[in-house]
Amino acid sequence: MAPDVPRLMRIATVASMTVAVVLIGAKTAAWLLTESVSMLSSLVDSSLDFIASLVTFLAVRQALTPADADHRFGHGKAEALAGLAQAGFIAASGGGLLLTVGDRLLHPHQVQREAIGVAVSVLAIVLTLGLVMFQNYVVRRTGSIAIGADSVHYKTDLVSNIAVGVAIFLSGYFHQPLIDAGMAALVALYLLHGAWGVGRGSLDVLMDSELPDADRRRIIDIARRHPEVQDTHDLRTRSSGLTRFIQLHVELDPALSLTRAHEIGDQVEADIQAAFPDAELILHVDPYGVEERRVRFV
Repeated sequence: MAPDVPRLMRIATVASMTVAVVLIGAKTAAWLLTESVSMLSSLVDSSLDFIASLVTFLAVRQALTPADADHRFGHGKAEALAGLAQAGFIAASGGGLLLTVGDRLLHPHQVQREAIGVAVSVLAIVLTLGLVMFQNYVVRRTGSIAIGADSVHYKTDLVSNIAVGVAIFLSGYFHQPLIDAGMAALVALYLLHGAWGVGRGSLDVLMDSELPDADRRRIIDIARRHPEVQDTHDLRTRSSGLTRFIQLHVELDPALSLTRAHEIGDQVEADIQAAFPDAELILHVDPYGVEERRVRFV
């Protein structure tokens, strides 16, 4: 793990909580002054953002804790748990917003003081865009699942803030309150879509899904590149937080000495480790041509 990875992850989580607190204050004032259901939807979303970001902060701190005697594979799955919690928060936000929209459609109410609502939306767009750009940078550097989920959440916020600003402006310009409610409904549906994506990715990690096919092919190609490796089988992979786990059997000439077979195994392991520096690798050496029981996957 690069030395700056933990620092970047911690900064990203603190930044997301700070942005959420600032926006909660601004949107609360704007909602009270404008009585916009779109602004209320954005306020609810920002409030859930703070809770979700707090969960992410705690999860990242736990995930960065080194492996110990009771958790010898590390604590990386804390990130996936945080991602699953994020999905729940996003879904709850979208569902609650749809209920509010339904009530407003039945009881239309004209937006007040539109300029204040638009100004707060612009502030929210600027802060959220800056945060998302920084989070994307951190995810590219670290591969963090929890921060990636937080970034997805704030991307939905970015769309939400743009939609709210447009809705408040159009609602006031055309004096049509249903524009406000309709835009809020679209934001709610977008939130539910984002929740599905975040939840599915987190469940994949928790259920030990295999690494992408491209990574698996690369592992096999690296192993078979060694001139004395005659075949490979039983590749198994998974990820947990920032760490990838790789298990692979390589087949060598059965006439080789145990010492030489061990040396080849170490060489292959070093080659794979160079391509996947943050991976934990278990390599098993088998004699080529010896039949053994193998697990077959379709």
